Amino acid sequence: MEKAKQNNDNFIMLPTVDFCFKELMRNPKVRKGFIAAVLGKKPEEIRDTTLIPTELRKESEDDKLGILDVLVELEDETKMNMELQVSYFECWINRVLFYLSKIYSGQIREGEEYDRLHRCIHVGILDFIHFSQDKKCFRKLAFCDVETGEQYTDLMEMYVLELQKLPPEDLNEKGIIRWMRFLGGKNREEFEDMAKKDEYIEEAYNELKKLSHDEQMRMEYELRQKAIRDHNMMMKTARKYGYESGYESGYEKGEKHGYEMGEKHGYEKGERFALKKVIDKLTGDGRTIEEAAELLGLETEMAEEISKGE
Repeated sequence: MEKAKQNNDNFIMLPTVDFCFKELMRNPKVRKGFIAAVLGKKPEEIRDTTLIPTELRKESEDDKLGILDVLVELEDETKMNMELQVSYFECWINRVLFYLSKIYSGQIREGEEYDRLHRCIHVGILDFIHFSQDKKCFRKLAFCDVETGEQYTDLMEMYVLELQKLPPEDLNEKGIIRWMRFLGGKNREEFEDMAKKDEYIEEAYNELKKLSHDEQMRMEYELRQKAIRDHNMMMKTARKYGYESGYESGYEKGEKHGYEMGEKHGYEKGERFALKKVIDKLTGDGRTIEEAAELLGLETEMAEEISKGE
């Protein structure tokens, strides 16, 4: 009983479970600290953030995993959509642009002027590698001139955080790297160590502890974890089945195709070898290559190729 209580006391939610991330962002101080780090500003420069309610989106009625996100409006009416994606998503960029465009265009109704449109930002926190061509773990994407690199507008921007590409810890690191380190934390000791270095991360850690001791929150967190595990296992099983089926089918088709091709090429090689012998005999007896070709029903060029062994 004592051991079970100790295990319960040591339990801590992990921010890489999107349910936990969303709950953390309900705290205004945590939200301010994280948004400031993403935008490269000081927390005091982020004067006000308003959490806009969002629903658990589903790609279909049968999809129980969905995507949990956080939509925030800043003081200057900038909309910021924050999403923690825990599993590899093949069309991730397509979906992000689709929802970012919807948030942007959804700011005005029919008949309203375009000047009512404000800046929209998408923050994607990925627990998988999306940009495999380099080691950058944090990047900003925007509309720009492809030749000069000059930014055209800031009305639509994307920030991508790849947690799995975090470099080894540096004692002097700060800002978004420090927040990424926190979001990718795996145990209390790591969170406690980071909390000592930043008051906003300390607030996030305190919030984590509160969430972890709330039985209802813990139940929802564990259900979310289960949904993610089930989804990942189904995807893994589907990939394995697809690979095995494809391999088996491909092997059978390949074996048959290989046999047919081998038989065909073998026949062709044997036929050409026999023709060469005949052509060589005919030309050796004093006939011209043209006469030999005519006797064998071949074009002269073909008889010449065969005679030369080409």
